[in-house]
Amino acid sequence: MGLLDFITGKGKAPPPTTGAITPVTVEDLKKEIAKQGVDASKIDIKIDGDRVTLSGSAPTAADVDKIVRAVDTAKGVARVENNIVAVNANAESKFYTVQRGDTLWKIAESHYGHGKGGRYKEIFEANKELLRDPDKIYPGQRLRIP
Repeated sequence: MGLLDFITGKGKAPPPTTGAITPVTVEDLKKEIAKQGVDASKIDIKIDGDRVTLSGSAPTAADVDKIVRAVDTAKGVARVENNIVAVNANAESKFYTVQRGDTLWKIAESHYGHGKGGRYKEIFEANKELLRDPDKIYPGQRLRIP
């Protein structure tokens, strides 16, 4: 059917679009968490429209962070309430909020010591779900420092 057929009424009209977004499911979110290599078996996920509440436990704070980020970036999720407890508090990572003028190299040197800027790769790997390129970090991003 061509455009002229549609305008003259000889063709079928396209189906109406509702603009509705397919609601996210618990299974969808568990798949997103699994992509991060984290076990979600002890995580309870409750969905209320586009809001998700997470509860339960995870082995480390790093795992909690990965779970929350995976859910927060999933399609159909507008808000995440995190009630997950990190079981092993001794394995906690530090967090750093990127400031204007920062680079991963500079952040690595400030956390690991002078001459240790090459460890920026560890920071990049720990934040792969947030960062796509080690040269592109922005003020306000919250990075996990392993």
